[in-house]
Amino acid sequence: MKSISINGTKRAAQTKQENIRLRAEGKVPCVLYGGKEQIHFSTPALSLKGLVYTPNVYTVELNIDGTSYKAVMKDIQFHAVSDRINHIDFLELDDNKKITLEVPVKVSGNAVGVRAGGQLVTKTRRLKVSALPKDLPDSIDISINELNIGDDIRVRDIKLKGVEILNSPNSVLTAVKITRAVAAAATDEKAAAATAAKK
Repeated sequence: MKSISINGTKRAAQTKQENIRLRAEGKVPCVLYGGKEQIHFSTPALSLKGLVYTPNVYTVELNIDGTSYKAVMKDIQFHAVSDRINHIDFLELDDNKKITLEVPVKVSGNAVGVRAGGQLVTKTRRLKVSALPKDLPDSIDISINELNIGDDIRVRDIKLKGVEILNSPNSVLTAVKITRAVAAAATDEKAAAATAAKK
């Protein structure tokens, strides 16, 4: 999985007043947990743009007062009115412990069924996976080239080495549905064939 670097500064006080002051300075209060101790720190809001405002998922190289930590973003809180980032929780990664994350599903190709007049419907945009940090995928890529009208791709069809997908095996990721126009044309063809057979 790709990584993004963020610098932070430890904060001694974890009070409401301190958080208000930090936000007024354009900083975001954060906490890193999952390691030997919880670390409360802050980072400039602008440094989080590439992590938060993107459909991609990244591991994070946190540099807090000169000490590096490998982590992932686990929770984020936004202001109810302004939509600014209020707080972020980071989970420190352990190379020997599995982690659960949601990763994006990326669809590629040109389905046979779409070329025949069907409609591609993507029902699942992200999947929850469990894996060691080294096995975490950037995304789950699926090709739809072979999908015909009525075909679908489900969770059970996805096989990734070292990765367990936690969604229901029967969940549909993407499918090619028949359109009204195609259905109507098929009905007309059947009616014409039936009429011809009677003659």
